[in-house]
Amino acid sequence: MSRIFCESWGFPREERPCRIRTRYNDRMIHEILPVGPLQCNCSIIGDETTREAMVIDPGDDIDEIQALLAKHSLKVKQIVITHAHIDHVGGAMKLRAATGAPILLNQNDYALLKMLDDQAAWIGMRSPGKVEIDHSVSTGETVAAGSHSAQILHTPGHTEGSICLYFSAEKKLIAGDTLFAGSIGRTDLPGGSMQKILQSLHHTVLALPDETVVVPGHGPLTTIGEERESNPFLVQR
Repeated sequence: MSRIFCESWGFPREERPCRIRTRYNDRMIHEILPVGPLQCNCSIIGDETTREAMVIDPGDDIDEIQALLAKHSLKVKQIVITHAHIDHVGGAMKLRAATGAPILLNQNDYALLKMLDDQAAWIGMRSPGKVEIDHSVSTGETVAAGSHSAQILHTPGHTEGSICLYFSAEKKLIAGDTLFAGSIGRTDLPGGSMQKILQSLHHTVLALPDETVVVPGHGPLTTIGEERESNPFLVQR
């Protein structure tokens, strides 16, 4: 993965390799698999008791995602997309075909879905073709994998329809490309707005407890407290 690709899609400037990680927390299975040439962090959330699961941002490498699902004997109930950039949504239709699970995305990113051919051309990837969304999700709604439920937080700025998923019981945030360790999503791509992303971060994301673990769309994990204290885009001076 080249640095120019990372910086053009809003990644942290210091790329550090991610490995597959499993997190267990009160019967929660959480596998984080960096997928595709841009190493999007795809999350598999599963319930150890019910074996129900959701997959968040299956951008590519669907065979590897399915292998992890099989490893834990998980059945996918929902496919959730944090925003409609190709590296996050590119494998969603393949996963839907394999599992029958519906695809969820905020409707404000539907226009970006119509630009997937253009997005692919920008970064030299093959277009995934048409992606169909089954349901729109926004603030006030919840998604669940067994007993593990997440609040949907609409956090526009990186794109108009960007969302985060907050698992309050586990104090865990799946942040998409809204927040990174030491950085934030860039805003000069279609649908981006620096004003909106800062509003989303200060009014919504930083309202979460400091101990909340943040899983960004790319790169290493962090916490709300760490970013509040040291992220140069967020520190109040």
